[in-house]
Amino acid sequence: MLTPNQASDIAQLILDGFDSYRARFREITQGAAERFEQARWQEAQQASAERINLYEAKVDEVVKRFSARYGDQAMHSLDEWPMVKNAYIQLIEPRLDDELSETWFNSIFCSVFHHDHISDGCMFVHTTRPSMHSRNRLPQTWRYEVKGELEDVAARILHDYRFAVPYDDVARDAKLLLDHLQTALPDWVQKDPELIIEFLRPVFYRNKGAYLVGRIKSCDEQWPLVIPLVHREGKGIALDTVITDEAEVSIIFSFTRSYFLVEVPVPAEFVAFLKQILPGKQAAELYSSLGFYKHGKTEFYRAMLNHLANTDDKFIMAPGVRGMVMSVFTLPGFNTVFKIIKDKFAPPKEVNKQIVKEKYDLVKRHDRVGRMADTQQFSHVRVPKAKFEKECLDELLEVASEIIRLDGDHVVIEHMWVERRMIPLNMYLETASENQTLAAIDDYGMAIKQLAAANIFPGDMLLKNFGVTRHGRVVFYDYDEICYLTEVNFRKIPPPRYPEDEMASEPWYSVGPNDVFPEEFPVFLFADIKLRRLFSKMHADLFEASYWQGLQEQIRAGTVIDVFPYRRNHPNG
Repeated sequence: MLTPNQASDIAQLILDGFDSYRARFREITQGAAERFEQARWQEAQQASAERINLYEAKVDEVVKRFSARYGDQAMHSLDEWPMVKNAYIQLIEPRLDDELSETWFNSIFCSVFHHDHISDGCMFVHTTRPSMHSRNRLPQTWRYEVKGELEDVAARILHDYRFAVPYDDVARDAKLLLDHLQTALPDWVQKDPELIIEFLRPVFYRNKGAYLVGRIKSCDEQWPLVIPLVHREGKGIALDTVITDEAEVSIIFSFTRSYFLVEVPVPAEFVAFLKQILPGKQAAELYSSLGFYKHGKTEFYRAMLNHLANTDDKFIMAPGVRGMVMSVFTLPGFNTVFKIIKDKFAPPKEVNKQIVKEKYDLVKRHDRVGRMADTQQFSHVRVPKAKFEKECLDELLEVASEIIRLDGDHVVIEHMWVERRMIPLNMYLETASENQTLAAIDDYGMAIKQLAAANIFPGDMLLKNFGVTRHGRVVFYDYDEICYLTEVNFRKIPPPRYPEDEMASEPWYSVGPNDVFPEEFPVFLFADIKLRRLFSKMHADLFEASYWQGLQEQIRAGTVIDVFPYRRNHPNG
């Protein structure tokens, strides 16, 4: 039995842990500017991974302190946890990141009770906070009233965003910005007396890029405005391009990208701003893109519950070739797939469940370079049985009975991943036009190359393991055979010793467990001769062992290869 004082103490202990997490999160984030200015690219990647790992590490710290202080007493006092929640609500009232602190409370509760007893009385299944606060605070944006002086505004924008390293040529960059705005904006917009350009004040950092994120507002319309900056080592900071197209900005904030490192004093306000320039993005994805991936998970879960409660949608098996390791199902009206590990894997798969989990964990923490879908893990999920089509539920219970079970009128899923739903590439090509086929096959090759540049080898590169996004980008999403590129031994097939060797059922050369022969890719990847020839014209270098070996040498030498999420004006900068 918990006393009111103990409930308050537990609430304070949980919030103290959150403050510790947020302090270290900010410290890592604030270092992004210096890493960009000093071109410490490997450290930038390491910092990004450290920040992802930070959340679980800090949760573990709090749970250990909680167990040491309260032991089984709190574990057997579930009925008193609403009292802890109410005390916590009072503590977070003045905060500007209170929605994140609710998610933190949920994480602690689920860790203590092992995801059992999930209810809105004990935790924040639904938020108690207003979506926006009206408290006094510093402005979150820079506002520029154009008033017919677009040239002056372009210069002022770059003047307001200064770095420890000077611009290579700020006058040139201001002219580039002006030229783009004059080209992109209709003449009537440029002359609009109410025209405003507005930027979020903090700079968004990721990998080798720094991004100014804003919008252009006329009297009745608005456009996104993103300015990517790069550090040309030995020269200075330079404007790389200017982006005003919503689809292109959406790709920069894609679920296939690593999280930004950006100072976000008021998360809800930042997400609201981003939502205005990217109306097609859900709050879950935007929170995740800012680095708050755990709260992104919370927003996703709430959206899913709302969808299930307010629609007749039912879970069905996802279209496409059935996987050998994963069973995949979906909600037709909800742009997501749900993946669970099968009880048994069909040959020739040699992985086990733990290895599969480690592969998905690798993807979460690695630079996804726009070519791997982000995932969220869920445990002990309860869904009404009535929300499953019978054929779907029967198949899931048959192939994954260790993961999914019935509990009365509910289905309990012990562990699953969720991913954005895409069209499998093999299915996309079945109905694609000639131009769509050309673009998809070319982008498929680019996806493989960009993954390799990020030290990722997909393993199973069949078309069915890639998907096509709504923007037509090809993305890898089957991770059970993924590994670091530097772990693979790329070899050229040795010449046959005798003419009979080529007719033999077994190879005339030894094959180690990590050996890969790129010469075999054309036949392995493409049963369709036309697609094989098309791909060979575009990406024949992928069939050479020397191509892969060259990338391995660069990676081992510490080179961070450029992969930018937009068309560059200065690709050699």
